[in-house]
Amino acid sequence: MTTPTVIDVWLGDLTFPGYMDRLHRLGAEFEKAHPEYRINIEGRDFRNLSKEIAEAADAGRPPAIGEFYFAVTQAAYDMRTKDGEPLFTSVQRAIAGRTEILGEPVVVDDLLPAVREHYSRDGDLVSMPAVVTAMLIYGNQDLLRAAGVERLPTTWEELEAACEAVAALPDGPSHAVTWANHGLFFQQALAVQGGHLADHDNGRSGRASRLDLSSKEMLTFVEYWQRLHQEGHYLYTGKIPDWEGNLKAFADQDVALRITSSNDLNYMAQAAEHAGFGMTVGRFPGRAGEPYGGNIIAGTSLWLTAGLDEVTQDGALAFMQFLNNPRNAADRHIASSFVPVTRSSYRLLEDEGWFEANPFHRLASAQLGSYTEGEGVPPCRGALFGDFAGAQDVMTRAMGDVLLQGADPASRFAEATAEAQELLDAYERDRADNGVRSPESLRVEYFTGAEAYTGAQLENAVRGSNG
Repeated sequence: MTTPTVIDVWLGDLTFPGYMDRLHRLGAEFEKAHPEYRINIEGRDFRNLSKEIAEAADAGRPPAIGEFYFAVTQAAYDMRTKDGEPLFTSVQRAIAGRTEILGEPVVVDDLLPAVREHYSRDGDLVSMPAVVTAMLIYGNQDLLRAAGVERLPTTWEELEAACEAVAALPDGPSHAVTWANHGLFFQQALAVQGGHLADHDNGRSGRASRLDLSSKEMLTFVEYWQRLHQEGHYLYTGKIPDWEGNLKAFADQDVALRITSSNDLNYMAQAAEHAGFGMTVGRFPGRAGEPYGGNIIAGTSLWLTAGLDEVTQDGALAFMQFLNNPRNAADRHIASSFVPVTRSSYRLLEDEGWFEANPFHRLASAQLGSYTEGEGVPPCRGALFGDFAGAQDVMTRAMGDVLLQGADPASRFAEATAEAQELLDAYERDRADNGVRSPESLRVEYFTGAEAYTGAQLENAVRGSNG
């Protein structure tokens, strides 16, 4: 009997209940269809996974497929083997124009264009999108209607007006709106204004070498955020990022509005149902009178290790296509609220009536562009630079000082720019000397002042104080 070829797949364990169980089931399904392969899936802490892959590469034992959080994309590009060669190869080049691999239809041409572009360089799809999310605003429909707010705000100005209306309720919540102090919100606020974090078109038209955390667009958002907080409209838990605390505030009806990822759709809907209020969902608000600059793409992608033998490489490529076939991509969306990454998976959900029964999920998908042609909200070209997570931590600490210490936004974010620039410069020196191996170069998040949340914590937050 022929020994199966082992495909080592290292994935980020996002700790949501049942998350890894589903992936292991998919691995078993692939093995059943392809008994000549064994899919060895290992779920690892997503915050440490990048470093562990680099260490495995140094030891000459990298996995065939490694998952990287979007903030570590530049580091994945830059990773090298101990011999100085690129650790990963382009998924598109490895596919080499084939329409199927081991009988698994190739889906890369079916990817949502915005998602494909995000993980491409000069038109070449370097890694395979896996988890994809967009940013949304959620509302407690009952509280908003009581305040005379008939529709969700679509601009920052409308959001402020909605906050004032909620504050006027005689028995209303303590605050009107909340969102986490996390880098994603800075990125999204820049995106809708057409702003950038880095030079060379956010590191897309050339390698980023200079960062700017005190741009006009950044300070416009920071000052707006500060004003909402000073006027008592914005609830700040004081923790970074405190996804759990923000979800709990919505579940407890301590706020009427929450801005967060589409990844939270299922949790938010459960919180509203458990507490007995209606929920409504809209896109991240833009600025009045300005073109809507688009939505950032967050999530993860799968990277293919270079130098694999043909049998192993084809098995890895086939498994990537299998994970994103219409049925599996659609089921991933249903289970975890992740945006369906292909047009075919979206059409399948449409045909099965999923979006008709769950219209808020349709909105999340629409934020990243059209599933037909030529329609939808344009996505921004998200930033690409070294030690992205370190820069995000710098932003959040600066914002914490603005909110809690009354720091001047312009001077504090000028300091933040200098600090983030030092991190980028250190990353570039490390890359030149060591090929991106230090833990600092590969970090995903700091979670300053708070522990990383888990799916179990979010489950508890859904039930609120009365659960």
